[in-house]
Amino acid sequence: MSAKPPSHFKSLWKGKEKATDAPPSDFDDLNPVITYRTLFAQNLGVRDPLRVIALCDSDAFYAACEMVRLGIPDRPLVVLQWSMLIAVNYPARKFGITRMMDIQEAKERCPELIVVHVATYKEGEKEPGYWENPDTKTHKVSLDLYRRESVKMLQMYKDGLPENAEIEKASIDEAFMDLTRPVRQILLERYPYLAQVPDDAPLGLDTALPPPPQVSWNGLGTLVPIDPSVEEEVEIPSTWHDVALSIAAECMEKVRQQISAKLNYTTSAGIARNKFLAKLCASYRKPMGQSILRNAAIPNYLRVMPFQKIRFLGGKLGDALASEYDVSTVADLLSISLDEMQTKFGEESIWIYQVLRGIDYSEVKEKQNVNRSMLASKNLPQPITQVSEGYQWIRVLAAELALRLNEAREVTPNLWPKTIVLSARNVKAQDNRRSKQAPWPFVREVTVEVVAAAADKLWKELVDPNVPMKIIGVGLAFTGVEGVETGLKSIDTFFKPPSKRALEPETEDAENGTNKASSEPTTIRNISKDLSSFICSRCGQRSALPRSATRTDVERQAALALVIMEHNDFHIALDLSKEVPDAAATHDAVQAESKPKKKKRRKESPQGIAKFFAKAS
Repeated sequence: MSAKPPSHFKSLWKGKEKATDAPPSDFDDLNPVITYRTLFAQNLGVRDPLRVIALCDSDAFYAACEMVRLGIPDRPLVVLQWSMLIAVNYPARKFGITRMMDIQEAKERCPELIVVHVATYKEGEKEPGYWENPDTKTHKVSLDLYRRESVKMLQMYKDGLPENAEIEKASIDEAFMDLTRPVRQILLERYPYLAQVPDDAPLGLDTALPPPPQVSWNGLGTLVPIDPSVEEEVEIPSTWHDVALSIAAECMEKVRQQISAKLNYTTSAGIARNKFLAKLCASYRKPMGQSILRNAAIPNYLRVMPFQKIRFLGGKLGDALASEYDVSTVADLLSISLDEMQTKFGEESIWIYQVLRGIDYSEVKEKQNVNRSMLASKNLPQPITQVSEGYQWIRVLAAELALRLNEAREVTPNLWPKTIVLSARNVKAQDNRRSKQAPWPFVREVTVEVVAAAADKLWKELVDPNVPMKIIGVGLAFTGVEGVETGLKSIDTFFKPPSKRALEPETEDAENGTNKASSEPTTIRNISKDLSSFICSRCGQRSALPRSATRTDVERQAALALVIMEHNDFHIALDLSKEVPDAAATHDAVQAESKPKKKKRRKESPQGIAKFFAKAS
């Protein structure tokens, strides 16, 4: 049996030789010697002994979004999706209400409970709404509100934390922050005597830093105790990593207060030396808690923990470990040697051995704000058995897709998808999962009608009325979503007529000899009303599409956009060569460049015995 690690652990394993890098005994890497060389190093990465990671987690996020929307703080509230509770706020949890509980039981426990069904799309509506008694047969769940609020929170993290912090969105309601670099910078500013190696340092750069000042944790959060069995903890000398943790705690407390003040959301945070431990201790004091896990507290914090509560150690893998060794806690597994664990569960199980000892080398990586695809899908409670039944769901999915793209374009105006894809799962067909796709055209406005029209066409191509049909799921997606290249105008300008000045011939300023025309590399277009041609304002050339009686407006727009882009590339190439010729000279130059040039006859090198004599001479 081989235990498969999560994807971010796989990159750490490079064969059996990696096992020698594991610590020889439990928790022996918690207080490394930090030298001036360590402090000044710029590339220690995940093995940096001063590494500080935070996880910030929104408290009951879906319920909190609805509380803010309705303006009802501190009242018991649950969020319902069809018949299932998907979020319970903390006031409701005091009545013993939990997720997945039956709604009738929840109301019995708390008669004044506020029940909010998530917003849903329905046919004929451009936006999701909160309808009375939404029906899964006619409505589709919308999570757009939560996505929007999640984007706001992520932006608050970026604005509120130091500029050089790394932020990774972990899920819709939580994010990791690598604060190592800003903390080190602040540390050097507060303790300037560390910025230079003393003249009397016995080992130069390899001399250990002087003892740090004692840290005051007041107002920074809750410390995970070093020994939970002792009521009053004895104060121990602080380490430089403790100082780093305290600076990170200040940064996190500040940004959490800003989120509470501006967005009315409460958060909980965990701060530790790596992602695994930060995630673990973020739930130590919830809600509205900030927990700090010092290196000295790691052993006792982990030892008593049921190991199957650790992420990736539940499920079948956790059951296999529990069955194989008859264990339940982390402490029970610490006696299992690495060699034995790898023999039983495969070489890659080194990640299990490490995580039980609080070791995690996974990086905090900022993810792209823009998803390269946008998907709206629906599992159908009542299968589609006739072609005509699909159009209702196409319009529902089109509404969601149009809204999401338009919202994304408010943040990134030049954003545009390359392809629209329609997929369906027909359990009666031989290939039960099928899809059709088409290039997404440039259009003036992304409306529900435009998206639905493109999807309707794909639906006709996808389904065959002569084939048995029982479609239990449909999906509509934009793929290849990305921004237009820097330097190009937004897509909307393809459809805007230029100003009179833009169509005037270029003239030179008599005083300084400069060109009065705009220096923009982008061609300003004068597009004909029938979308069949355009005039370039920079060179005066008219380009037209071949006549076609079958081409629709949408197809004409797409074809014309490609012609415009090709012509624009021509001008960009000229700008890059730092030439600004007039229109006639430009085309002459291009034609001259396109003619094949005569190749100079290459002098043949001597061959055979002649080559020998050539060398000798």
